[in-house]
Amino acid sequence: MEYKKFENAYVVRLDPGDEICESLLAIATQENIALASISGIGAVNKINIGVFDTTTKTYHANKFEGTFEIVSLLGTLSQMDGKPYLHVHMSVGDMEGKMLGGHLTSAVISATAEIVLQLIPGNVDRVFNEEIGLNVFKF
Repeated sequence: MEYKKFENAYVVRLDPGDEICESLLAIATQENIALASISGIGAVNKINIGVFDTTTKTYHANKFEGTFEIVSLLGTLSQMDGKPYLHVHMSVGDMEGKMLGGHLTSAVISATAEIVLQLIPGNVDRVFNEEIGLNVFKF
C-alpha cells in the first residue's frame, strides 16, 4: 500500500494481497482522519459482502473467491468511540459480467486498487440505534 496527500484528499494505491478495510483503517489511524468520503476501483479475488436484514436486524454475509473487477467502492469514514469507523459498500463484476454487491466486510486485492479519501472538515461520531439495529451518524 502506498498513498499521498493532496490538500484535502488522499490518493491510495493498494497492491496484491492488501485488504481494503484494514488498509483504509490503517491510513485513518496513521493520518488522524476524522471524516472522509471514499470512492475507488480495482480488482479483487476474495470478498466478503453482506446485506442487512431490517426485519431480523442481522447481516447476512456472502463470501466469494474468483476474478472480480471493482465496479464501485463507495462509503464513509467517520469515528465511533474515538476510533476510525468504516461504512463501505462495493459492487464487483465477474468474468461473465455478472454483478455482486453489498456492505463490504473484507476484500483482498488481486492486482491493484485506486482509492480516494476525500477529507471533510469536521467530525461526525456514530452511535448504535436500537430501533434500526445499526451504528448511525450522531450529529
